[in-house]
Amino acid sequence: MLLLVINSIALGVGLAMDAFSVCIANGLKEPHMSRGRHLKMAGIYAFFQFAMPMIGWTCVHFIAEKFRAFQKFIPWIALILLLWIGGSMLIEGLKKFRGKAHEKDSADKSRDESSSETGDFERISTLTLLIQGVATSIDALSVGFTIAHLNVGSAFLSCLIIAIVTFFICVSGVKLGKIFGDRLDKFADILGGLILIAIGLEIFISSFI
Repeated sequence: MLLLVINSIALGVGLAMDAFSVCIANGLKEPHMSRGRHLKMAGIYAFFQFAMPMIGWTCVHFIAEKFRAFQKFIPWIALILLLWIGGSMLIEGLKKFRGKAHEKDSADKSRDESSSETGDFERISTLTLLIQGVATSIDALSVGFTIAHLNVGSAFLSCLIIAIVTFFICVSGVKLGKIFGDRLDKFADILGGLILIAIGLEIFISSFI
């Protein structure tokens, strides 16, 4: 049992790194989000990090051959989803940056400062969070193979530990992003978009190495 817990924690840390990076990007984009949204965001990613390995375990036991055929599409799905979200964020950030660069009168500048202080940032939609959750956890389907030897109870416990580890790592990621988001207001969307695009490319490229 102790070995199961240790292995699951290690898996959780490894699998949560992509979600951690996305949380930093989201914190940059929405630095004044409430504690409730902060925890909701981490909870969504944790749920998918629980669900994907469990689905993978189920597939190994019941539809192994079909699952192996589907595996080759996993990196492509993650790449497309993260390029779409990251690209949208990057384009939006460039538009904002260009608009701010052309502001010349002090009234506009003071209005921007006051909006920043009151937290007037675009909220990340729940749909976007769900897409991010799928994109950053879909590679965890393959973890179903590594825990295929476990019975259903042990597999459930392992996936639950992975989810708990992911939750706390994501909470810290959002917090980190919020700290820097306050200081990098002008560049937040650009930086966040680049992070998401980089994660998508990393998942895709590493699948062929």
